[in-house]
Amino acid sequence: MSANILWDSLWLNVHLACMTEGYGEIRDAAIAVKDGKIVWLGQQGNLPAGYSASKTHDGKGCWLTPGLIDCHTHLVYAGNRSNEFEARLNGVAYEEIARQGGGIISTVRATRAATEDELLAQTLPRLHAMLAEGVTTIEIKSGYGLDLETEARILRVARRIGNEFPVRVKTTFLGAHALPPEYAGRADDYISLVCELMLPALMTENLVDAVDVFCEKIGFSPAQTERVFQAAQARGLPVKLHAEQLSDQGGAALTARYQGLSADHLEYLSGAGISAMAASGTVAVLLPGAFYFLRETKYPPLAELRAAGIAIALATDCNPGTSPMTSLLLTMNMACTLFCMTPLEALQGVTCHAARALGIESETGSLEVGKAADFALWAITRPADLAYHIAANPSQARVFAGKLLA
Repeated sequence: MSANILWDSLWLNVHLACMTEGYGEIRDAAIAVKDGKIVWLGQQGNLPAGYSASKTHDGKGCWLTPGLIDCHTHLVYAGNRSNEFEARLNGVAYEEIARQGGGIISTVRATRAATEDELLAQTLPRLHAMLAEGVTTIEIKSGYGLDLETEARILRVARRIGNEFPVRVKTTFLGAHALPPEYAGRADDYISLVCELMLPALMTENLVDAVDVFCEKIGFSPAQTERVFQAAQARGLPVKLHAEQLSDQGGAALTARYQGLSADHLEYLSGAGISAMAASGTVAVLLPGAFYFLRETKYPPLAELRAAGIAIALATDCNPGTSPMTSLLLTMNMACTLFCMTPLEALQGVTCHAARALGIESETGSLEVGKAADFALWAITRPADLAYHIAANPSQARVFAGKLLA
C-alpha cells in the first residue's frame, strides 16, 4: 500500500469476527475505513508500512463484528396490545378478542388514526432499543394500514428513519397482511386493490424495496399470494413471504418459484418447500420471538434446513401482537435454547445470512474489504457470548458507514 494513502479511521487492538467462513476470527487485529467502506483488515502486526489515519481508535481488546441486521420487523405502528395479552392469559379466547375489535384490526385502527409524526414518535423507542444492541440495518414492513393512505404513511416513516438516523433501512410493502374490515368477504377485491392501486402508487413515491404477503388460512391463499407476487415481479421488485407459520400452505415453494429473497416463520415447512428453497437460494428466516410469545409447539425443521444447505437468518419480528420484542441478542439466545441452533448459526443469522435475506449481501453482513464499515464492538471473551447471555447487552460502540456513534 502506498504511503500517501490516508485512511479516515483505523481501529486497533480488536479481535475480528468477520463472518466470512465460520466466525472468521482474526485475533489481535486492526481494521481501516475510508469513505464509509472497509479498506483493510488483518492482524495488527501486518499493517502496511507507512499507513496513516485521520482518527485512530483503541478497541481495548473488544471483539468487533459486522453490525447486526434485523431482517424482519413490523417496527412502525401505533398503540399496543398488552390488554389482549393479559386477556388471553386470563382465559379469553383469541376469537372473542377479535370479535370485540381486538387483534390486528385494533393496531390498524390505532395506526390509521396516527399522523406521520405521531407514528415516528411511537416508533423511536423501539428503534433506539435496537440500535443500542449494535444493529446497523433494519427491514421495516408496512401492513398495519391496509389502505393506501396509511400504508404510505408507514413507509414514509420507515424512509425517514433511514434518512434521519444512522441506520440502513430496507422497506417492505405488506399490504396483503390481513383483510381490512371494509373488505370483509371480498378478499379477491382487496388483492386487486393491493396489486393495481396501492403498489403502483407506493412505487411512484419510491417507498418500496420488496413485497411481502401473509399466506395462511387466516391470511391470504396461495392463489391470492401469487397475484401479488406477479404484480411485484412485473415491477422489478423482489418478494418474500410469511410462510408456513400456522399450517402448510405451500407458501415457501411458491416463494422459491418467484426467486424470493426469503420465506419467514416456517414452523410447518414441508420437505417439498425445503427442496424448492434450496434450489432457488431462498433464505429461511426463523422468528423465535413469535414462537415463544404464541407458545407454539411445532418446531421449524432445523435439521432438514441444515441438511439442504439453506441459509438460516434470524429476526425479532418486532410487532405488537405476536412478538413485541426489540432485542436481536435475545433472539439469538432464543434460537439456541428453543430451536437448538448453535451460537455460530445464531450470529450468522443476524449478520451474513440476514444480509442475504434482504438481498444486500454484497454491501454488508460481513467484514470484508469493499463492504460498508458497519460494525459493532463488544466487551466479550468470545463471539459465542453474544448468544449465551440473557438480558445482557455487552455493546461498547456502534459504527455506521465508518462513523463512531455513541
